[in-house]
Amino acid sequence: MSARSTTTSAFQADVLQNDLPVLVDFWAPWCPPCRAVGPVLDELAQEQAGKVEVIKVNVDENPELAQQYGVTSIPAFRVFNNGDVVGSFLGAMPKKAFEDRLAPYLGAAARN
Repeated sequence: MSARSTTTSAFQADVLQNDLPVLVDFWAPWCPPCRAVGPVLDELAQEQAGKVEVIKVNVDENPELAQQYGVTSIPAFRVFNNGDVVGSFLGAMPKKAFEDRLAPYLGAAARN
């Protein structure tokens, strides 16, 4: 399982009503750091399947979502839990950094 994409119309169901914590990647295809972090996010989505969902939002195709969540630079990431933004960070980073930032939302078993 890899990161999946969503749109403005599906965002509520895919992210806000998701039972799992959701890492949302605001990205664009013309952004080299966004493309560089894509495989890392796919790997994370696969390894954390059932614990966290990784969802991508193309800011060119869904500018209203980027505006709503204050995205002014990409790649930008928001962590949602129970429909609320509980974390926010910016820029490409190694997988371990993503894991560390998601750990508080994954439960004790995921941190071991």
